[in-house]
Amino acid sequence: MTELETQITSIAQILIRAKGPKPSAAAISDNVKLAAATMQLTPEAYDGEAIIAELMRRFSDSIASDSSLSDSKGHEDWFQPSMKSDWRYWQRLQRYMERSMSTTVVGALDRSTDNILAKLENPERAGPWDRRGLVVGHVQSGKTSSYSALICKAADAGYKIIIVLAGLHNNLRSQTQMRLEEAFLGYETSPHRDPGNPIGVFFEDQDPLIHPNCATSRDDKGDFNGAAARKFSVTPEQRPWLFVVKKNKSVLEKLLKWMRSNHVANATDAESGRRISTNLPILVIDDEADNASIDTGEQDFDAEGKADPEHEPKAINSLIRQILATFAKSAYVGYTATPFANVFIHRRGATKDEGEDLFPRSFIVNLAAPSNYVGPARVFGLTGPTGERIGTLPLIRKFSDQEGENRTGWMPAGHKKNHVPLFKGEDALPPSLENAILSFLMTYAVRICRGQKNKHCSMLIHVTRLTDVQNKVRAQVEQYVQRVTQRLTRGVDAEKLLTQLRDMWETDFEPTHAEMKNILGEEEITAALPTWEQVLKVLPDAAVDIAVKTINGSAKDALDYVEKEQTGLKVIAVGGDKLARGLTLEGLVVSYFVRTTKMYDTLMQMGRWFGYRPGYLDLCRLYTTADLITSFGLIADAAEELRQEFDEMMAIGSTPDKYGLKVASHPSLLVTSPMKMRRAQTINLSYSGALTQTINFPRAHGALQNNLDVTKTLIESMGPHAKAAPSQLRPDGPHNWKNSWLWKDIDASKVIEFLKAYSRVPKIDRANGSVIAEFIEKMNSKDELKKWTVALLAEGRENAHFRGYQIAKEYDISRLTNRKFLDSQTSAIGVLTDPADESIDTGLDEWQNALQASVDAWQKKGDSNSTKPTRPSNQSLRALRRRDRGEATHRGILLIYPISPFKLNDGTQTELNIEGWNKPIIGFAVSFPSSEHDVSVEYKVDHLLWEEQYGATD
Repeated sequence: MTELETQITSIAQILIRAKGPKPSAAAISDNVKLAAATMQLTPEAYDGEAIIAELMRRFSDSIASDSSLSDSKGHEDWFQPSMKSDWRYWQRLQRYMERSMSTTVVGALDRSTDNILAKLENPERAGPWDRRGLVVGHVQSGKTSSYSALICKAADAGYKIIIVLAGLHNNLRSQTQMRLEEAFLGYETSPHRDPGNPIGVFFEDQDPLIHPNCATSRDDKGDFNGAAARKFSVTPEQRPWLFVVKKNKSVLEKLLKWMRSNHVANATDAESGRRISTNLPILVIDDEADNASIDTGEQDFDAEGKADPEHEPKAINSLIRQILATFAKSAYVGYTATPFANVFIHRRGATKDEGEDLFPRSFIVNLAAPSNYVGPARVFGLTGPTGERIGTLPLIRKFSDQEGENRTGWMPAGHKKNHVPLFKGEDALPPSLENAILSFLMTYAVRICRGQKNKHCSMLIHVTRLTDVQNKVRAQVEQYVQRVTQRLTRGVDAEKLLTQLRDMWETDFEPTHAEMKNILGEEEITAALPTWEQVLKVLPDAAVDIAVKTINGSAKDALDYVEKEQTGLKVIAVGGDKLARGLTLEGLVVSYFVRTTKMYDTLMQMGRWFGYRPGYLDLCRLYTTADLITSFGLIADAAEELRQEFDEMMAIGSTPDKYGLKVASHPSLLVTSPMKMRRAQTINLSYSGALTQTINFPRAHGALQNNLDVTKTLIESMGPHAKAAPSQLRPDGPHNWKNSWLWKDIDASKVIEFLKAYSRVPKIDRANGSVIAEFIEKMNSKDELKKWTVALLAEGRENAHFRGYQIAKEYDISRLTNRKFLDSQTSAIGVLTDPADESIDTGLDEWQNALQASVDAWQKKGDSNSTKPTRPSNQSLRALRRRDRGEATHRGILLIYPISPFKLNDGTQTELNIEGWNKPIIGFAVSFPSSEHDVSVEYKVDHLLWEEQYGATD
């Protein structure tokens, strides 16, 4: 879109907004013509269809409300939205954002940051005070926009020093600096720290009297340093000061020293003798707060939970805390998409020199994502009732040709820094990567046809962490791109290439565009697909524009995009760790990704393809391996479950420390680096309000037979009072479990005995029968979980080769639960339970009460992207079984599933999941009611097993 078209779009948006929130296509078209007329433009001067498509996208955006947990201890309520009437930093940012974003999204950002600011302290309140919070967003979802808006409002309110901790590398620090120049400062910074060219928000309010001060700059050496800071001093009457710094020991030491000097400090602490500031309120924004800010050292705690005051925290954590401790009036807000490590920070962690640790005791805010955000759940879908993925977008392309047998091939797992990437012994790329590059070329060509030639367009290649190997890959990619470019521009030896490109067009681009339009509708897929002839015409120019580079962590990585703002950067970026966190590849359309880590929280951060793709979502592609598709599917499920649990806790007014235990108990946390756990040898697990299920099964026949035997023992111990073929009435008729049995009021001791005797896989897994049994025993001591419902569920389809199995006397199984085994080596499945099974003992009245609780939570959240619930969430069902709701409904539920030994098929095949085993495979799930008691059990983590399963920690 040209600058002229951008102006027409802004004017038309203002005109449309004045007439209502949901304009028709015709109304948008009329207002575009009106906007053009006010600029005295003829229809030939602009692309009206492109402007209409962009406005349709903007006005179709919606966003739910954030959810939050907070603890008001020591906090004084102070903020009211009416205060913002003369807040000029926020008002100019708001106007600036509305030039390119929908007013719906900007309005939601306004409400969201009001909520966060209100949880901080009034900067004018007398000290001492200290607030610690965490904001949880989605990867590449606009966290920078959130803290930019928060910074503007905090500065308006009276915070005088604002520090942004911006990653570990110069490129991310520089990128963050430039974004804040645009959103807050209003001017480009220079190496001498003097204001340079006006940019961004300056053009919304050009008054030089409100320009904030800045102690850092955008260049490679623009981080904080003592020499440049000697001429600075901070006083209460001055405009606010911004510091954008790396999480680097040397930089933070210099900053701390300067803060304690007379440039900032105005008093001496009587107890420590250190210089402190009593009159300057400070706000510290910690971007990617789970990276480097966590104290991974082992701190000791006594029997009463008090921390060892002599503990020496890791350097970055220590310096952040010392900076906060230098101010009598301080606020710390961490931003992250992966809060896993943050909740391992001990609630009582404190040391003599640093004070309190960084646990977000004051608040945790879960940011809602706009409707046009493309996150893990959208790319990979969510697990359905029988383990299949539901809602997956058709953008993933699976490959396996990067690796040969026995860790050989182009890019094998565990390669070393001297590895030479060869495909079948030749200095060449694997076909999958060649296809990905051609897909990127075609995508850019389509974007040219759509009028997006001057927009950034990027491809990511992430196959190794090792810089030497990255450079070899870049050279190979560069050679391949040169050959393709020469053939297209010169027309020599191009026939085979053009045939390959046309085949990709007809078998991939055309059907994928049609499928995306069918799934998402014309409101999201607004741009038409050009013809092959139109694409063919621009392919040579598209190839010439593409550059190949490695991302090495320098500030220039970010500057390249700024320098090419008018014409757009077209780049294939080869990178590793430097791309893993924070740095945004603008206009990312194609990603080629091979696993370089097994830690799920790190994988989530490496998902650079998540984010916003306006006008080109149908063109995006993710080339990756089967194991990564599985891993990201689990991440999508975990993130969704944690957000649901967060909403449930918000509804009952819970606090951050309670959520800390909940997150720490989630299976996702069993795959975050143990180095980030304060107590790395043990994990504290709570099962209250949760469902845990076996998804990993042993392969040894003895273990499988043991699980059949212990199931038989349990069934026989419960007696002959089972209800066969249980049924429950529902609003649309009865729900029947025709081939199952149900036992009620079973003593907890029988369930505990079963769980302790069950043979599990030696993996780090939350579905650990012994640990679950210990938890039940602890809950029994609190007079909870003494009675249980047990169900034996055999609702699968028949298999002609399964002749039935008598699991216990009078209990003959003719049908088996069918589940797809994902991994032939470990016998893992995606999900065991059917969601309806948790309500197998729930009558209609209870079921409807749980449904109403789910509807109430949905209405409170205000999420227009999701439909009104028609069945209760399992969280609301578990809440109904709380002990304080009455003895009559209080119970745990044990669900036992005999799983088919045959591979998932049409019921006629004889191929077995586990060689030589043709009997049922027993799995179990345990549904725990919510509880008012904070009961947890210790789960011992074997580090050798951890490294075997997830790889060595960094």
